Amino acid sequence: MEASSSDSDCTKYWIDWFLGAQGNEFFCEIDDEFLSDRFNMTGLNTEVVYYQYALNLIMDAFEYDCDDSTREQIERSARHLYGLIHARYILTQRGLQKMLDKFKNGDFGVCPRVQCQKHAVLPIGLSDVPHSAPVKIFCMKCEDVYNPPLARFATIDGAYFGTSFPFLLFQAYPHLIPNKIAPDRFVPAMFGFKIHEHARLARWQNVKRLEMTKRLEQYEEEERRRKRIR
Repeated sequence: MEASSSDSDCTKYWIDWFLGAQGNEFFCEIDDEFLSDRFNMTGLNTEVVYYQYALNLIMDAFEYDCDDSTREQIERSARHLYGLIHARYILTQRGLQKMLDKFKNGDFGVCPRVQCQKHAVLPIGLSDVPHSAPVKIFCMKCEDVYNPPLARFATIDGAYFGTSFPFLLFQAYPHLIPNKIAPDRFVPAMFGFKIHEHARLARWQNVKRLEMTKRLEQYEEEERRRKRIR
């Protein structure tokens, strides 16, 4: 089957197409040298279906004549393979530099926490195992993890960025670590006056009182049930 003009364009410039697709803004371009080194691909052939075809597609060397169904599976494998390679690449010096540039450009967005004053964030995975959780964003200022603000990122696998990337980047560029000596904290107040600690204690007591009431009701219900059984 001959490839259509759109297919050939996609094959010739596959990485450009992938990076330009909506929802893939968090990814950086992987160098050809990294993709050509077999050592960097160690173990990936057991994790990706149509591994060699998918790698050839990524490297613009795809020449396999196949039907539409097989082509779709290879395309899906190529996207997954690129993500797995990406997780390894961004831990290298070159990969860290590229992600640093995106970080400085604000490509990953800002922290949704008001007190962080729109501090830039980094993508992070909650697991290094694929298909475990979608990508999240990490803020070094408050040291917390959030869902990305746009729904299109919900389909991106967190394993394509890994659990270590943000911390390795800040270790490589320690001058980027924000000052946390006096972190801004939101202080609850009423009419400009800070809420007294007794108010917090009263709220805690109310919660505990409700928990105790619920436990007593459950105990009484169990006692009535036992009596009926007897």
